[in-house]
Amino acid sequence: MVWGLFHEIGRKIIHITILVVLIIYNFIQNSYGKQLALLFLVALLIIFLVLEYLRLELGWKMPFFSQFIRPKEQNRMYGVIYFLSATIISLAVFDYKIALAALLMTTFGDMVAALVGKRYGTTLIYRNKTWAGFLAELATNIVVGFIVLTNLPGYIYIVLGMALSATIVETLVDELDDNLLIPIFSGFAGQVILFSL
Repeated sequence: MVWGLFHEIGRKIIHITILVVLIIYNFIQNSYGKQLALLFLVALLIIFLVLEYLRLELGWKMPFFSQFIRPKEQNRMYGVIYFLSATIISLAVFDYKIALAALLMTTFGDMVAALVGKRYGTTLIYRNKTWAGFLAELATNIVVGFIVLTNLPGYIYIVLGMALSATIVETLVDELDDNLLIPIFSGFAGQVILFSL
């Protein structure tokens, strides 16, 4: 149990590196434009795809990262591939603030759900997901939404729609990768709500 919690903390710290990626993306976008910033993300994705090719196809060991790979990911692509793909799609398709909120909900909501669920979760809501994790993620997603989206018209509806979408997807998805689904579903919900206001 304790090792599992520390293992999960290590995995989530790696996920927080998205903040560094977003800072670099922002700098490139402000200095050179959106297309070059997206190309930076695609180049980063290609690097990780090559690393995954080496790991999965050629059997190379990645000592640092291998300790954070879940058993179900041993023979599948690592979640960072899906998260980078979702980052590219979100930043290319959605308004910047919607994309940013969706990505931060994925990062922090997922992290809080996993840590709270593993530590305090006793009552299951669906498969291995707990009410404690669900409520902690929903609260985190709402806070993230209010921090990022307050300048948008009708932001309360956008925040609630995105937070609920992200939390429900995280709770119901097990086999598909939530790193891909959460940003796309929550970003889509936020964008549709914004357009409808």
